[in-house]
Amino acid sequence: MGFFDSHGLNYKKNNSDTTSFNREDLHGIQAAFKEATLPTARGEEEIRNSLKNGLEAAESIEDRTISCFSRGELPHYAGINTFLKMPYLEDVNRVGEYDVAVMGVPFDIGTTYRSGTRFGPQAIRRISALYQTYNYEMGVDLREQLKICDVGDVFTIANIEKSFDQISKAVSHVMSQGTMPVILGGDHAIGYPCLRGVAENVDGNIGIIHLDRHADIQEKDMDERMHTTPWFHATNIKNAPAVNLVQIGIGGWQVPRPGVKVARERGTTIMTINDVENLGIDKIAEMALEVAWKGAKAVYLSFDIDSVDCGFVPGTGWPEPGGFLPREALKLLQLVAKEGIAAMEVVEVAPAYDISDTTALLATRAVLDVLATMVNNGKIGGK
Repeated sequence: MGFFDSHGLNYKKNNSDTTSFNREDLHGIQAAFKEATLPTARGEEEIRNSLKNGLEAAESIEDRTISCFSRGELPHYAGINTFLKMPYLEDVNRVGEYDVAVMGVPFDIGTTYRSGTRFGPQAIRRISALYQTYNYEMGVDLREQLKICDVGDVFTIANIEKSFDQISKAVSHVMSQGTMPVILGGDHAIGYPCLRGVAENVDGNIGIIHLDRHADIQEKDMDERMHTTPWFHATNIKNAPAVNLVQIGIGGWQVPRPGVKVARERGTTIMTINDVENLGIDKIAEMALEVAWKGAKAVYLSFDIDSVDCGFVPGTGWPEPGGFLPREALKLLQLVAKEGIAAMEVVEVAPAYDISDTTALLATRAVLDVLATMVNNGKIGGK
């Protein structure tokens, strides 16, 4: 006979010392044991450098790994924020020494409604300090398993086309050194110059997987190349054909018809949230990967934060209800990252409209989950 606990949950009665299930089958137990296999050398080196460069702590501090001036991960509320408190690389000529280079693109003159995404990189970096480098479920410690640097921000100016040139040069420089660019936007207009910088360094076609509520593929908006136009111009690049563009989550009342016409004519693959609900995340990812990788040498990942339902991400320039749940978006990003990506952008974080940093938190989590998935699947690391 079973019994009920104080919450009314029915449990199997068990008078023996054994349980009715095998603990070792639980992911939680497996993850705990995997942690013991992870290296600790870089964390220990960080502590040594903190004590050397930040002075030893006051005599009353019992934990002698704590320094006087904050120079490492802790405390989360202190320090000068780079992304995940990774080293700031002032000399970008050395970027080839790293597996991943995080760069900010503080650009929002491509917005057509609410401005403010120029402050997205600052917001993402600031709240990234809340995270540590270790993820329990994935069993990854990014500090130990990847060499990540933060190269700061691209010098954007109040001119769309000149800023595009700056962005492309910056992304191309990082790619040319064999380092993966992670781009923190910025509005979605930067998708075109970022992809242009990546494509210059890919010997073959490049596919694009784009999570969004908006198609962003019309030629112009208000006579300029704005955040509604990146994929029109990106798929004009010779080795970025439109047939390798997959757009997931599109729908609602904010998809301009000129973009729909272009998508139809160019043969891009659009998947709505209805498709996601009907087919499931796993099948959607399988289909997206098939299209993006067909005849391609690499895939570019574009994550527009407004692809997630605006109830979870209020801090964006063009909020739209009915998008992904955060857990759905993260799972989809992980499934895409399992096959490896050449570069990733996270765009449309506008902190002025955010609540409790929830939008910037999800943007940070998206980057970390993608990198950890690539580590676990042997797609990055080793420098």
